[in-house]
Amino acid sequence: MILLQQYWWFIISLLGALLVFLLFVQGGNSLLFCLGKTKQERKLMVNSTGRKWELTFTTLVTFGGAFFASFPLFYSTSFGGAYWLWMIILFSFVLQAVSYEFQSKKGNLLGEKTYQIFLVINGIIAPILLGGAVATFFTGSDFYVQKESLMNITMPVISTWGSNWHGLDALANIWNICLGLSVFFLSRILGALYYINNIEDKTLTDRCRHSLIGNSVLFLLFFLSFVIRLLFVDGFAVNPQTAEIYLEPYKYLHNLLDMPIVLLTFLAGVIFVLFGILKSILKKTFEKGIWYTGIGTILTVLALFLIAGYNHTAFYPSSADLQSSLTLANSSSSKFTLITMFYVSLFVPFVFAYIFYVWRCMDKKKLDKDEIKNEEHAY
Repeated sequence: MILLQQYWWFIISLLGALLVFLLFVQGGNSLLFCLGKTKQERKLMVNSTGRKWELTFTTLVTFGGAFFASFPLFYSTSFGGAYWLWMIILFSFVLQAVSYEFQSKKGNLLGEKTYQIFLVINGIIAPILLGGAVATFFTGSDFYVQKESLMNITMPVISTWGSNWHGLDALANIWNICLGLSVFFLSRILGALYYINNIEDKTLTDRCRHSLIGNSVLFLLFFLSFVIRLLFVDGFAVNPQTAEIYLEPYKYLHNLLDMPIVLLTFLAGVIFVLFGILKSILKKTFEKGIWYTGIGTILTVLALFLIAGYNHTAFYPSSADLQSSLTLANSSSSKFTLITMFYVSLFVPFVFAYIFYVWRCMDKKKLDKDEIKNEEHAY
């Protein structure tokens, strides 16, 4: 049972890491009016990210679905309690989908620019709020869990939120905002690197390279602040014998030291991220930065998720009631469900192989202005 719980936490962590990488779509859209100085340049940028936006949305839904199947108590507590936070995130993604599909349709009442502004709104809101939501895995959330309430016929609700803010209270914590902003600036870096790799327009890609400098400085400022604080803060530990949850000094630092593979994954991820950024800035002909920084993003975020849940750690701590905090053991599905889902997960590599194949087919040739003019299904 423990191995199955750890296996599914790894799958969820990997999906979360892939989701952060795929936020290059949101990051690229947030740069729409910063880098696109003409209508044609903006159209080029929109069609570049428009080829991949479904991947981000699908991964977000899969991430939530995996949580629902493997750790349903987290799903009901977070998605059911912090619903304002999640509803804003989902609404921004719906706004994105509508914007892609309708901005170039004949007779749309709002106009192309309005829909592009909607894309920018999604590009700002989604990364910041998703980053803030992930930060609560380390800072805690305002909820109570009472499993005995299931026996209450009038109100069989296991978990309740401690305030009427229902998730928006996470934005009152400076460290949640800090990680949210680091994810936002990272998504802009990934977006710029993706444009460099995907678009054939020297003027535009030169602007992308220049934008990497400011966004990278801000990303490092917020990310390092969060990580340094994380290594020295008291963490939410679980006593494996009694299941009691308590605060342990330097818990997340201990997790890294106790799990050297996770530590190496984190360090390798940081190195890959920095290499992709620096080489793209310093070498004007280098176009593969998205892959180095993308792989580094996946490794780094994966390591952060793993130290949040592994090594006897409460992955969703409660700031209202410490013993209500969720762990892999007290929030998982039944053994039967975990085993069944394990067999389903064996098909995941085939899905990734299909995505890789489709991606390669779409990106065989760089996107240019002539292709946008002649493309029948251009956004």
